[in-house]
Amino acid sequence: MTATVGKAALIIGASRGLGYALTAEYLARGWRVTATVRGTGRSDLRDLAGNAGDRLVVETVDITVPEQVAALHERLAQTTFDLLFVSAGVTNAPEETVADVPTETFVHLMVTHALSPMRVVETLQDLVAPEGTIAVMSSGQGSVANNDNGGFEVYRASKSALNQLMRSFPRLLVGQPWRAAARSAGCVRQACGAAFRARGLSCWSECGRGGGAGVPSGAAVRRG
Repeated sequence: MTATVGKAALIIGASRGLGYALTAEYLARGWRVTATVRGTGRSDLRDLAGNAGDRLVVETVDITVPEQVAALHERLAQTTFDLLFVSAGVTNAPEETVADVPTETFVHLMVTHALSPMRVVETLQDLVAPEGTIAVMSSGQGSVANNDNGGFEVYRASKSALNQLMRSFPRLLVGQPWRAAARSAGCVRQACGAAFRARGLSCWSECGRGGGAGVPSGAAVRRG
């Protein structure tokens, strides 16, 4: 593993799962990381902070509350990052279709997966260094072309919406030096993969291929 001296990452949504794995990976590579959780209670990230010294700073933000995102920007205004990575994930009952999913559940997934990550990106983008990277965690389930088996319609739709918004984002970056990316982590041992395996479906075809939770790979890397 190659250490990277002097690099800094801001990872939004790191209390557990993919965001936590990204944080641990970048710390292992020698980066300084600022990572966020929603609440003040115990989390895997706070446990990690106890062993990372001053290379890991834990901040609190709920990305669905614009005022909290703005307050985070104010707190970090004097800090520059080489990477801004937004990893937000919720799900609904896998058997729910668009016909029977509660409206509030549909809105919750869309706000969490599409609207809020893009608000975070647009609010915090000026914290990213020239030639830095702005990324969001998407999913292979957001692919229209690869949707051969159906299921998880609402989750898929929310990730598709994120992909569309992130695809358009570089148009706002004309003349800016940042790279913008939507990433898929591939098949990892989270609720997504477990739910598909329980239904006898292929996790790889449904979750998308990638480089694992530590170094996600995937779609649409662009410059402004």
